[in-house]
Amino acid sequence: MYQLPESGFLRQKQILGDPNSTPPKPPIIPVSKSTWWAGVKSGRFPSPVKLGPRTTAWPVEAIRALIAAAK
Repeated sequence: MYQLPESGFLRQKQILGDPNSTPPKPPIIPVSKSTWWAGVKSGRFPSPVKLGPRTTAWPVEAIRALIAAAK
């Protein structure tokens, strides 16, 4: 399985990858940002949690469940 923490939250760049970071982060869910947000809106992907006024994240447990459901 992916190197996900046991608990906590993941930001969008951690889920969708960030090729511009050093070193580049590979995606956990290989979709574009627009596809991700359309899936969140439709219910295909988990809903985010607002941690602050400019901080949106997803619980690790929800991402693990999404990966498990895709198998």
